[in-house]
Amino acid sequence: MYHNDFDSTRSPGTPPVPPYSEQYPLQDTSFSNQPAMQRGHDPFNEEQQQHVETMNQPLLGSPASPQVNSPRSPFSRTVGGGGGIQFVEPSSPGPRYGEAPRRQPRRYKTGKKVKLTGGNLVLDNPVPTKYLDRLPDKEGHEFTHMRYTAATCDPSEFQEKKYQLRQNLLDRQTELFIVLTMYNEDEVLFTRTLHGVMKNIAHLCSRTRSTTWGPQGWEKIVVCVVSDGRTKINARTLSVLAALGCYQEGVAKNIVEGNPVTAHIYEHTTQLSVDPDMNFRGSEKGIVPTQMLFCLKEKNQKKINSHRWFFQAFGPLIKPNVCVLIDVGTRPGHTSIYHLWKAFDINRNTAGACGEIRAMTGKAGVALLNPLVASQNFEYKMSNILDKPLESVFGYISVLPGAFSAYRYTALQNDVNGHGPLEKYFMGEKQHGSDADIFTANMYLAEDRILCYELVAKKGAKWSLHYVSNSYGETDVPDNVPEFISQRRRWLNGSFFAGIYALVHSGKLWRSKHNIIRKIFFMFQGIYQTYQLIFSWFAIGNFYLTFYIMTTSMESDFLDPKPFSGDVARYLHISLNYVYIVLLVVQFIIAMGNRPQGFKWAYVLSIVFFALLMGYIMFCTIWITAVGVDSAIDEARQSDDMFMALIGQSAFREVIVAVVSTYVIYFLASFMFLDPWHMFTSFIQYIFMSPSYINVLNIYAFCNTHDVSWGTKGDNSVSTELGVVKAKKGKDGDQHVEVEVPTEQKDLNEQYEEACMELKRQVVEVPEKRDAKTKQEDYYKAFRTRLVLSWVITNMALVAVITNGQILEWFGTYEERSTVYLGFILWSVAGLSAFRFIGSILYLIFKIFRR
Repeated sequence: MYHNDFDSTRSPGTPPVPPYSEQYPLQDTSFSNQPAMQRGHDPFNEEQQQHVETMNQPLLGSPASPQVNSPRSPFSRTVGGGGGIQFVEPSSPGPRYGEAPRRQPRRYKTGKKVKLTGGNLVLDNPVPTKYLDRLPDKEGHEFTHMRYTAATCDPSEFQEKKYQLRQNLLDRQTELFIVLTMYNEDEVLFTRTLHGVMKNIAHLCSRTRSTTWGPQGWEKIVVCVVSDGRTKINARTLSVLAALGCYQEGVAKNIVEGNPVTAHIYEHTTQLSVDPDMNFRGSEKGIVPTQMLFCLKEKNQKKINSHRWFFQAFGPLIKPNVCVLIDVGTRPGHTSIYHLWKAFDINRNTAGACGEIRAMTGKAGVALLNPLVASQNFEYKMSNILDKPLESVFGYISVLPGAFSAYRYTALQNDVNGHGPLEKYFMGEKQHGSDADIFTANMYLAEDRILCYELVAKKGAKWSLHYVSNSYGETDVPDNVPEFISQRRRWLNGSFFAGIYALVHSGKLWRSKHNIIRKIFFMFQGIYQTYQLIFSWFAIGNFYLTFYIMTTSMESDFLDPKPFSGDVARYLHISLNYVYIVLLVVQFIIAMGNRPQGFKWAYVLSIVFFALLMGYIMFCTIWITAVGVDSAIDEARQSDDMFMALIGQSAFREVIVAVVSTYVIYFLASFMFLDPWHMFTSFIQYIFMSPSYINVLNIYAFCNTHDVSWGTKGDNSVSTELGVVKAKKGKDGDQHVEVEVPTEQKDLNEQYEEACMELKRQVVEVPEKRDAKTKQEDYYKAFRTRLVLSWVITNMALVAVITNGQILEWFGTYEERSTVYLGFILWSVAGLSAFRFIGSILYLIFKIFRR
């Protein structure tokens, strides 16, 4: 149940004094407002001043008029007007609780003369007194006033149009610039992230022996919240911002001097925080002042555009040292931001860094009871233990997760010609239009990978990327199948095409200023990534062949003893083989043009059947291994040197290699990083989910390469140009409606004559032409078809070469081919695992020496 004192503050404008005086001991402290200090000379004379209506007037410099807001607009309110015009309070977009109730604005207008600042609308509004009563420090303009700026330009023109931020007016140097990007996340997700960030700021201020931080360290940190679309933001999230003094309703304008507003910018230094349980937290809980910059974009233009506001609009004005990127919903650890910042402080060549992304497992790990969550937890953990440390040793991390990562601001900047990392990164905003080729559009589904590569390969520089294991951010992972499949479609397609891009453009690395040793390391890393790319391409064929070989081995005469008769093993193999093939066919059919949400149970059943197949594969593997080891030991006993005799047998060697390369390395690496619990709570679930990772996810991803959307919600608004019918109850209790229909014979006859005249008109045949959108869709789908055909044919060819025992006898017998193939797969997996394991060891060694 949410705390009562926050429930009473759902009106953004007037949060009441909390009833718990012991929680806020300073609420009754008397104070007097100090006049704001005038900073700088005002260049505008009296004639240049313009009159602004600050309450109910939507257009600057125009008569007050009712404004038709979006049905989901958080700025909508009931307004009674003449002529029967009435705007009704919209229903809530919030997924949890519905729209927060709001205080009705006053009907009369409060006139106020303000000067346009550099031709821009900037308002300094006092914060509500009931909010001010909560604050320990009630003096200072940044605490007593909220600054509103109506931006009417593109982010790239923000500085050129002479916009300013409070950090410029206060002449403050910014060390950390933190951006929280959101779309329509609810108040729980938002406060989870913001409260976590504020606790990190408090930790930085507690480092009194630091030359950078200390009690006033908060002045070097700016937290920027960018919301993607005014009509998309969750109403209760907006109420949280209002409760923190960072938003006021009725201030924003749509148009300034004929120019439409592109973003509403609110600035305030708050001294309060709200935790996910909706409790206020202040200085008594260690919260320090936080400089907030809330950018509410007018339109929904996706995440890259939000980052454009952060990097292109605000960055040049603030000029930070380090930028931290966090998605709303991710909770950073209490000291995680400090550890990220420290990576830049100790190495001047560090361009980017990331921490560990952890899956939220719930209280006492209850979420791990869901095998989908458990398998993702294991996947995240092993990636942070084996993959990220290896890449960090090389100095090039293929992807810094956008959910929690940091970049050096100077490293991101383009050259004098406008070419550089940010140029390539922001190209992703334009790669979803009619001019985008399908390869580039898919590549920019993983735009973070492009940015990482461009940083490392930056011409004339020697930037590197690093992983910080002491830093972490917790995030929710999909706990249902449709959401999981949709998410992985974007990840898999984006990483596949971005990986090809990095390999094709590997020559750019040689134009950087990295030393020759580092460049050789990059070359070895490229070979490693190429090998992995080939393995991922043939993953579906490799898994089927493993299943086929293991199940046929159960009926082999060389297997003694057998768990059941050869006939039973043969029937099991044939029936399960048909089941496998049918499952694959089903995956292709439902993946072509269908949403996972529409075939939820088909996907769930497929995952269950693949898990059962994996269970039988595991049984076959364990039985064959046990028989092989027992046979090898019996033969070795006849030798003088039993150990060397065992090692000399290929079957025994391959079994040992397979076990060591997976289970042993996983356990050793996890214990080395002092984080082994996922091996006991999530490993089994991951094993049984692994066939679905290979078959279900890969097939859906490749069959939907034509879909380059981010999965954001579409326009669900209802058109009303045909009229709206409302029912009313009559005196007899029946419902009646009032409709407008033509009834006059004159009107009816005119319509009839128009219809007849239309039939008499000769139709000129116009040759059919595809419009640009249709051409693009056809091109995308044709590419998808060619890609899927190539993928299927190459994997089928691999299967045919190994399993066909009659036509391809010149390659050897089936037993010989299957033995060689399995040996190659086992040794390849072992080699890749050993390579990652060595990288993890080197990372830990380097970490010790960096302390």
